[in-house]
Amino acid sequence: MSAKGMRELPLAEVYRTLEPGPVVLLSTSRRGRANIMTMSWHMMVDFEPPTIACVVSRADYSHAALRATKECVVAIPPAELASAVVGVGNCSGRDVDKFDAFHLTRVAAERVAAPLVAECFVNLECRVVDTRLVNKFDIFVLQALKAWIDPAREGAKTIHHRGFGEFVVDGETIRLKSKMP
Repeated sequence: MSAKGMRELPLAEVYRTLEPGPVVLLSTSRRGRANIMTMSWHMMVDFEPPTIACVVSRADYSHAALRATKECVVAIPPAELASAVVGVGNCSGRDVDKFDAFHLTRVAAERVAAPLVAECFVNLECRVVDTRLVNKFDIFVLQALKAWIDPAREGAKTIHHRGFGEFVVDGETIRLKSKMP
């Protein structure tokens, strides 16, 4: 039985319809070497303190650093950085210093060894607070320790991954009545 007027969506493409948040950059530092990766599989878990669940595949160079140091920076890039963000995601820190290759600026964080990314309009210094889902799903739960925003770029447009090299840039903002704060 099929739904009238609908076609089947391959299960491997379901993520393209649910991708909620902006593409972010995740920086780590291990043994004095900073790395950065592109990440779009993340979600808010709690508000205060801000708690974020994210998938960092064991195939990613950043996985071992995140697992060992239990800290990182989640940086939100503006849409103008889309080409660099995709470039970062298309190579490995095993082979490339991605900060240098994509002209991204490391800025010392206050609470973690991983660097902030100057070109990003939001940077969250995070520590890993739960690893129970890492072995099974590569899910790390992070808690923001310190948050930074560039007031000159507040409200910058973000990019959202739709899969297969397709991205959407934030569009029009609408406001509706809500009982949520």
